[in-house]
Amino acid sequence: MIVWVNGAFGSGKTTLVDELRPRWPEALVYDPEMVGFVLREIVEVPTGDFQDLRLWRRQVADLAVGLIEEYRRPVLVPMTVVNPGYVGEIFGALKYAGIDLHHFFLKVSREVLEKRIDGRIFFPDDPEREEQVRRWVKDRIEPCMAAVDTLPGDTVFLDGELTPPELADQVLARIGVGSER
Repeated sequence: MIVWVNGAFGSGKTTLVDELRPRWPEALVYDPEMVGFVLREIVEVPTGDFQDLRLWRRQVADLAVGLIEEYRRPVLVPMTVVNPGYVGEIFGALKYAGIDLHHFFLKVSREVLEKRIDGRIFFPDDPEREEQVRRWVKDRIEPCMAAVDTLPGDTVFLDGELTPPELADQVLARIGVGSER
């Protein structure tokens, strides 16, 4: 089983997965962003967004399938993917492999997202890069919000302004895993 936690940058994907992890100890955490970081070391990313690399999308799905096949454990995936073609490509590969996929999307207002993003430090020793990343992340808020209408029909939308424990309770209840703390 894969629990994919989607949403805009700053919506709380990683925070939710961090809340789920101790409550579901057998689950593995897999962050596809790491695949992107590795690819950036090997090849040029012309658009600046590794999700635009077909190889990234293929490797994300292949590694997720491999983790489940090899370790026979559920996998938690905190990752923003909102391009409908990319969602279809990755989720289609997972479903083709027979993986039980639960897709959650954290909905958060633009104001809250911007406040959360402004509260983060990305590159404390490099103010220029800090501002560059902050601008890039904020530029993706609108596409993430607009993508809500294009996500698969079985996507479960959650109020990302709830507390992490409340969100974890909802996710665990939805997938049928005990939510004892």
